[in-house]
Amino acid sequence: MKIAIVKLSALGDIVHAMVALQFIKAHSPEIQIDWIVEERFAGLLKNNPDIDNILTVNLKALKTDKAGIFSQFKKIRSYAVNNYDMIIDAQGLIKSAAIAKLVLPGMVCMPQVGQELAQRGTRIAGFDAGSVREKAASWFYDVKVACAYDVNTIDRNALILSSPLGFDISTEQILNKKPFLFFNNEDPQIYDLLSKDRSNIVLVIGSTWDSRNYPAAKYVKIAEALQQNCLVTWGNGQEKTTAEWMASQSDLIKVTPKMDLNSLKALIAKADLLIGNDTGPTHMAWGLNRPSITIFGPTPVSRVYQTDINKVVKSASIVNPYKLNKQDYSIKDIDEREIIEQARFLLSL
Repeated sequence: MKIAIVKLSALGDIVHAMVALQFIKAHSPEIQIDWIVEERFAGLLKNNPDIDNILTVNLKALKTDKAGIFSQFKKIRSYAVNNYDMIIDAQGLIKSAAIAKLVLPGMVCMPQVGQELAQRGTRIAGFDAGSVREKAASWFYDVKVACAYDVNTIDRNALILSSPLGFDISTEQILNKKPFLFFNNEDPQIYDLLSKDRSNIVLVIGSTWDSRNYPAAKYVKIAEALQQNCLVTWGNGQEKTTAEWMASQSDLIKVTPKMDLNSLKALIAKADLLIGNDTGPTHMAWGLNRPSITIFGPTPVSRVYQTDINKVVKSASIVNPYKLNKQDYSIKDIDEREIIEQARFLLSL
């Protein structure tokens, strides 16, 4: 059997979906799994033994290059030659559903009823209209999966990637998962940053919204309290400036070089602890089975699994998962002592 998974973005969402791969392969060892993803996130999937082919798109580039739509259309349509038995849209957006449709052999431009799709030999699976924000996406599917939108994000991903294949992934299986992020030929510079005498703590300070970012000054207080080797990662110029300011405030803080996803995976895999905002690199620690503390403000803690080594700290605000409030800056009110206490516990394990 050959399947294509459509999960384009974002970094953390892809991590949460990838956990299902090992269980799909355990259920059907001979299955071929291809993954369609935004080009800039392909590095996250690389080297995973459960993925046969990584197929990229670059929809983000279309925001500045509208003419590129024709080349992207042609590229996506070329994936249809793989003749998949099933295409699973794990994203639940109109754009991801449209891509699933374009990969369908004998594709027509408008969604058709499920019976017609089934007759073509390839089925498209996705969430039903009551389970996604963009309800029209469900028009493209002939296998529809129901799951409340406020259910744990990891459980939702596990369900959409297992139910269409005729099996279930249990909570116990996810809690006992094997690490599923892999790397090779990483930048050797990262190992020069690691300490042999102190615990190595990765600090993830950025995210897509400013209201999701824990204050840099409080990260400095955490570093000073823990007295360990703290490595600050960054993804853009503003985050680098913040990281450099943090390093100027404490000799215990170092700024990492600019890293690709391959080297970031390697660094997190070697860390004794990761502390970060609710964002992709923080969730990578969970995917690598490394201790972590995720700091939440305007987003729901249902985005993660809390385990013996993966903890969360949440602000006092109440979050509506159906309508997130980007003006909720309550994360800045979290007392750093709460994070320090959790960190000391995890470092003692």
